[in-house]
Parts: sequence; structure tokens; C-alpha cells
Amino acid sequence: MTPRTEHRPQMSVEEFEELERHAPETVWLEFINGRVVVKPMADGNHREMIAWLQRVCMQHRPDLWLHPESGLKTERYRKGRARADGVLVRVGGLKGQGEWSEADSALMAVEVTSYDSDTHQRDRIEKPDGYAAAGIPVYLLIDRDDGSVVVFNQPEGGRYRHEEKLPFGATVKLPDPVNITLDTEPLKEFVD
Repeated sequence: MTPRTEHRPQMSVEEFEELERHAPETVWLEFINGRVVVKPMADGNHREMIAWLQRVCMQHRPDLWLHPESGLKTERYRKGRARADGVLVRVGGLKGQGEWSEADSALMAVEVTSYDSDTHQRDRIEKPDGYAAAGIPVYLLIDRDDGSVVVFNQPEGGRYRHEEKLPFGATVKLPDPVNITLDTEPLKEFVD
């Protein structure tokens, strides 16, 4: 058996941020587990799902705001850079933050799966670990592939200790500190 070698990033975080600043507007770049990842641009149904969630959050918790397409410093020691489809913070929680915000103010990160070959690895494996390692209390995954909503919470040791998966149409309780109940029936109309 070959001994495991230490993971080496493709570049430093600073080099990634410089690369990302000069990327064309048609792509979003992320830096996950030390490698550059191209995140596809959102389609109309994807954007509608985020808009739906913004409205629900605003109705139930006017003290919070869901910012779409927000850059977050993630993973252990903030070595990752993820562009979340949505980041829920207290109103004013991103004030003074740069393009890549500290995850400390994030109450919830949201991802909607894309129809690309990397969505499984990125949204179902790497992002939950990165968000948990950054201490984000709740990660909401809206999975269009199988019509489900997955709620991850209780981050500890770089992983979420609790995960609940429910089909579109179910009532989904987002735990502390979010404390919102979602009727996910409207999500059915946005599945291709």
C-alpha cells in the first residue's frame, strides 16, 4: 500500500482570488479543497427557487436577508472560497465585508443543484464539508435531480452531524438559528 501523500492545493488562496478577479463574467470560480472549480451560471428555474426562498425568509424572518450568489470563506482556516447560491444573515450582516465574506455571520448557506457533471461532488459532498468546517449552522440543499430538500445542521469537526432529506412538497423545518418552516410544494413547478 502506498502511503498517503499530503494534499497540495493547485495554488494559494491569494493566487485564486487574483485569478477570480480577472475571470470573464460568464463563469463563476470557486476554490474548494485546494482546487479551482468552475460553477455554472444559474438557469431561470434555479434563480426562481432562490427568489422563492428569499420571499419565504423575508415573510417569516424580516430580521434576516438571503443574499444570492455570495462569496464565502469556507473550509478549515478559511482556505476555501465558495460562491453560495444563497447566504442567510441578519440584516446588515455583510456590511463591511469584501467579495469573500467571513462565514461567521452566515446562519445558513443554500445551494440549488445544477445540471452539470460536477454537481454531485460539489454540492452534495464538498460544500457540506466546507460549510460545516466554516461553522455555518445550517446548510440547505435544494436537489433538483431527485426533487428533494436536504437540511444539514449541527456542524462539528468539519462535518454536519445531522442531515434530513425530504421530498418536494413536504414541510421542512429549518432549525436554530434559522427557525423557519418551509412549505416546499412550490418547488415542484421549477423542476425541469
